[in-house]
Amino acid sequence: MKEPTFRPAPAPETFNPAEPAEFAPVNFASDNVTGVAPEILEAIVEANRPQGAWPYGNDDVTGGLNERFSELFDTEAIVYPVATGTAANALCLSLVAQPFNTVYCLKHSHTNEDEGGAPEFYTNGAKLVPVPAADGKMTAAALEAAIGEVGGGGARLPHVMEAAAVSIAQVTECGTVYSVDEVQDICAVARANGLFVHLDGARFANAVAALGCEPSEITWQAGIDLMSFGATKNGAMAAEAVLLFNEDLEETLSRRRMRGGHLFSKMRFVSAQLARYVEDGLWLQLAANANAMADRLAAGLAEIDEIAIEYPVDANMIFAALPGDIAERLRDAGFDFYDWGDPDRPNIRLVCAFNTDADDVDRFVEAARR
Repeated sequence: MKEPTFRPAPAPETFNPAEPAEFAPVNFASDNVTGVAPEILEAIVEANRPQGAWPYGNDDVTGGLNERFSELFDTEAIVYPVATGTAANALCLSLVAQPFNTVYCLKHSHTNEDEGGAPEFYTNGAKLVPVPAADGKMTAAALEAAIGEVGGGGARLPHVMEAAAVSIAQVTECGTVYSVDEVQDICAVARANGLFVHLDGARFANAVAALGCEPSEITWQAGIDLMSFGATKNGAMAAEAVLLFNEDLEETLSRRRMRGGHLFSKMRFVSAQLARYVEDGLWLQLAANANAMADRLAAGLAEIDEIAIEYPVDANMIFAALPGDIAERLRDAGFDFYDWGDPDRPNIRLVCAFNTDADDVDRFVEAARR
């Protein structure tokens, strides 16, 4: 998989942002391009009303997050809000990996390829070891083999970096989703080798909505020790969290977050987003729309002979191979998306979001079909 490239679509000549139009440009490049869900904006406004709220996470909203998330996951959960997924991932890994340790992940994982070395920086040099993927997912067998080859077997010699942790993403970078059994199998291998398991949950809501399971089933009950809980891609303004299911890992987290620059003086505005996000099932409602729109888009594109869907569409992302002339026609029609592969027959990535509209999906398919 090559580095994605973005080429903005030209605005249609008939489009005037100052006037209503039948067609406005639509961006399928990422769920990061969207705005904020109205319910979460309201929560931010509500957090702005109290006068004299204590700073640095000592406010009532932040103080209530542990209880909210413990109820959500049906176990004691420890929540540390941060503003970015990179910070959440890197902080998580810093809790379970020393500089002389290895962390097993996928080559194309966000942790390995898209975080500018932050995991290595926060762990003071832990080694990320890529594991082969199948449809964007790690398998228990591939993990077992990788542990045996690099830093496994309980190595204690100073010449060998000792295995410490496994990191998987849910949803994966290919838009696929691990089943409950798949997560359990990976965690079983990790446990047998004395490793912690971290979950990158930037799109965790999309995975839970797709599987129709309880959040607990694909996290701590399956063997996950800690996770990065994401909200930004699914309707928040800027709200992520380090979420611990293992209280023994908390000892240094407050200092690590401070040292990493993510202890906000007005933490209540981050916390208010997380609190509202998981209230009354909002997070799953938002994710369900994104997933449904991706299903609709994939079904429409699959009917076009020149287009091939590259991976199973389990959640809200689609990777499609199509001729360059179709890609250019789509851009000319005002659609934006990432190129993701061979220039002669590019894979494009399409991502649907919490507010993606069915009419926009149908217009995209129609523009591709012409």
